Amino acid sequence: MTTTFQKRQKEMKRIEKRKMKEEKRAQRKLDKTNAPEIEHDPASDPTIDWNHSNEISSHE
Repeated sequence: MTTTFQKRQKEMKRIEKRKMKEEKRAQRKLDKTNAPEIEHDPASDPTIDWNHSNEISSHE
């Protein structure tokens, strides 16, 4: 009879673990969808030299 009890305890632990995983997964999904998406616009990047003034001139 103790083996049945142990099996039940094991099964309950397995079910609890599965629920915890599902909750974590759902939370990560929510965090992912609620995260502000920062789109980087390359046109507003101050480090890009759009005039190409830093290029080495080969027209000499």
